[in-house]
Amino acid sequence: MTFLVTGATGKAGREVVAQLRRGGHPVRALTRDARRAGLAGVEVVEGDLTRPETLETAFKGVTGVHLLTIGGDDYATLTTGPEIVRLATEAGVRRISVLWNGFWGPVEQAVATSGLEWTVLEATDFYANTFTWAERLRTSGVLDEPFADVATAGVDEADVGAVSAAVLTSGGHGGQRYSVTGPEVLSPRDKLRIIGDAVGQRYTFDELTRQQALDRYTASGMDAEMAEFLLDWHGNPPTAATRVSPAVEALLGRPPRDFASWAVENAASFR
Repeated sequence: MTFLVTGATGKAGREVVAQLRRGGHPVRALTRDARRAGLAGVEVVEGDLTRPETLETAFKGVTGVHLLTIGGDDYATLTTGPEIVRLATEAGVRRISVLWNGFWGPVEQAVATSGLEWTVLEATDFYANTFTWAERLRTSGVLDEPFADVATAGVDEADVGAVSAAVLTSGGHGGQRYSVTGPEVLSPRDKLRIIGDAVGQRYTFDELTRQQALDRYTASGMDAEMAEFLLDWHGNPPTAATRVSPAVEALLGRPPRDFASWAVENAASFR
């Protein structure tokens, strides 16, 4: 049984690929540029979720799919859910794990009405997102971000990959929505302190206003609508993002990894 992983070069996608391989399952990795995939031991195919006509070959002979809900360099929500689901259904796909992007959107709606065995994974804030802080911490020791004290239940991307692999390979999770979190609720200020402990350094949090953050996002080339969406989400995250869930332990038989352990393992990136 071959499993297709979309977004296979992303934070969670690489972990889904790794977990499926550890289980001895054939994996087909979908990426927009196979030359840059850097994925050994798996079949790599090119395709673009925003262009369903590029996906027909990717779905052939596939039993299960790990499916993103965003596409393109701008991380915009996919509107091609119906076309993707049609291709998957016609190809004989049986199971889909859907990695949401913070709300119930077009992909989730299409999957939920498809007749496929679908499971939505509500993973809210990857630990690896803090890698975007690394250069600033290395050079200045100061983190300038908004919403310093808005707390979320983040998750190790490896745990997301393990949950997706379990859902796809074991079955019995059809129609479920799993909130996938770590064991604690942490704010950006908390995470900065924990990274500092791991590195052995004290950092300073310089909290930006919403407008300052918006100006920085748009100056970097981000679409204004996407920038507003991200700030809305981080400033007032959905309920699922603010509560610890038992899903990881229930599905994997072990506790989720905490942020401190992740920070120790990745301390060199911030040092």
